Amino acid sequence: MKEIETTIDLEAFEANFRDAQGYYQRALQFQEEEQRSSLIFNVAAVALERYLIALCDLYGKEARNHNYISLVNVVQTLVAIPSDLVKKIKKLDWIFGICSIDDYRHPDPDVFDMENVLYLCDEVQKLFDASRISALRSEGQLSDKQLAS
Repeated sequence: MKEIETTIDLEAFEANFRDAQGYYQRALQFQEEEQRSSLIFNVAAVALERYLIALCDLYGKEARNHNYISLVNVVQTLVAIPSDLVKKIKKLDWIFGICSIDDYRHPDPDVFDMENVLYLCDEVQKLFDASRISALRSEGQLSDKQLAS
């Protein structure tokens, strides 16, 4: 386990983690209600972004910007993350056309895209180190109440 830094912005971690959980749960709710795939995709994409930001916050690191490529590049320096998961997360920038100002596009996400981003949310949730969070709690830096969803 990495040594716990004292410069961690716990309020930012708590807010991003809680918001990520909320967006992800809403996306799953929309899926159960058989809402359109583009809506579910967009809500889950926000959840994924917030999960990645929360991981950065948990280790006191900040991405240069909040596109998926930058976020996952920072996250992979902090935690072990499978290379195929990194590739799948980075591909999301293509859907939003984030990588190019000259060639901006925003295609309608289909059912495959929706299922993919829900899968990514589920996998990224597993990257949170419960022992690190417990250590922060035991040091009094993070309370159980603060992480309640």
